[in-house]
Amino acid sequence: MTQNMDTAHQGTDPRGPAPGKRERRAPGARTQRGALGQWIWMVSLGIVMTAFLAIMVPPYLTLDPDQSGVVLNEGFSLHYPMVIVHVAFGIVAQLSMFLQVWPWLRRNHPVVHRWGGRVYVFGGVVPSGLSSLVLVPFHPTAGTIGVGVAAVLWLLTTAIGHVRARQRRFTEHRRWMIYSFAIVTGLNFWGLAIVMAGQMISPSLDIDYLFEAARWFGWMLNLFIAQWWLERTAGRPLAGVADTVRR
Repeated sequence: MTQNMDTAHQGTDPRGPAPGKRERRAPGARTQRGALGQWIWMVSLGIVMTAFLAIMVPPYLTLDPDQSGVVLNEGFSLHYPMVIVHVAFGIVAQLSMFLQVWPWLRRNHPVVHRWGGRVYVFGGVVPSGLSSLVLVPFHPTAGTIGVGVAAVLWLLTTAIGHVRARQRRFTEHRRWMIYSFAIVTGLNFWGLAIVMAGQMISPSLDIDYLFEAARWFGWMLNLFIAQWWLERTAGRPLAGVADTVRR
């Protein structure tokens, strides 16, 4: 009986794992946890994006300059039409960006990811970013320099990311596209949150200070977070990416 018990417990330490050693988890558990995290991430991003679009877009659907969310420069007759162009292509960028950062879509439908990337670059970032640069000199409120810097960096990071994909340098492609994602979400989502929170906390606060903070803080913070994320996930395989872009 003693021999049978020894055989049954062979390779098992009744005292548990040795101190300092981690018990290995089943690969399936890690996969399920990763999948759950991805769905939580996408649902959260979808909620934030939907709220942002629901707040920012409706005033422009009327095509009424009086409903504009930005102060218009009366000395620039094309100011409002350029704002409409910027908003319209910005919506394309936001929606296509949502698809681009969806791991499940990239892994299971690489062709959709590839074409979605082209829509993001040429149907969203390029026209929206360039129109933003056109608007910067005529923007009468604070934060114009922050917007201009963010727009240049958005265009630059996206262009580098696209070129790296064409060169099949997918690790670098991932890095630069994460930067692109961080800049546009930081400028839009954080910017809106800062202005709304500031007005609720102190209605008498000078709106120019809020705009200045919104145009700098959001995208800079997001870039720091993006860099931390890239360092944290540096060893992960890029599932599905190798099949998404061809020369």
